[in-house]
Amino acid sequence: MTIKQGDRIKVEYTGTFDDGTVFDTSKGKGPLEFEVGSGQIIPGFDKAVVGMKKGGEKKIKIDPKDAYGDYNSQLVKEIPRRVLPPARITGVTDEHVTIDLNHPLAGKKLNFNVKIVDICS
Repeated sequence: MTIKQGDRIKVEYTGTFDDGTVFDTSKGKGPLEFEVGSGQIIPGFDKAVVGMKKGGEKKIKIDPKDAYGDYNSQLVKEIPRRVLPPARITGVTDEHVTIDLNHPLAGKKLNFNVKIVDICS
């Protein structure tokens, strides 16, 4: 049985940057379960599992456009401290705070080692 759109699957994975740094893993947390094609995960990961079989393993490389998007410098803003929204703070002065509203993984190429644990269709 091969994975197709709409299947509910469980995967073990480790995500790394090109330099080998691990940014996320299912190790110690248990497999990730999701419905293929439902938009629950990043598009590049979703597409890469289609056609795989239970027990299959694969290394995938995902460009930013199929992950969290390209880094957008327009999403870095300087705002008055008194109106600070939730965001990543990249700079602070007496009057202003510079925030970055990009996803922390925006603009990064992501690599995954994926193993299909189960297909629960």
